[in-house]
Amino acid sequence: VQLQASGGGLVQPGDSLKLACVFSGRPFSNYNMGWFRQAPGKEREFIASMRLASTYYGDSMLGRLRISSDNAKSTSYLELNSLKPEDTAIYYCAAGAYYSATKNPRHFEYWGQGTQVTVSS
Repeated sequence: VQLQASGGGLVQPGDSLKLACVFSGRPFSNYNMGWFRQAPGKEREFIASMRLASTYYGDSMLGRLRISSDNAKSTSYLELNSLKPEDTAIYYCAAGAYYSATKNPRHFEYWGQGTQVTVSS
């Protein structure tokens, strides 16, 4: 399994971004897709996960993000809205065979390389 994340960049406070994670190597629909982030000097933080039609969101960006997927493209998407400077981090996508959407990083066997999101005026 390989994961390729993209879509990060430098944006201003209040802007939006849509991150993408392309999954390859196994049937996409069999996997739980998750997003995490890690800011400098901080621990990795769960953002959102999705398994089939079931979603699970973390508390830190609740109400400002949406996870979705396109099975035909084997791609998971993470829409980030109303971005704040404290959202600056590397955003990682992950995949796991766990049976439901989950926030536990131990349930994700595969990790992408991350994409940098910087929110600054």
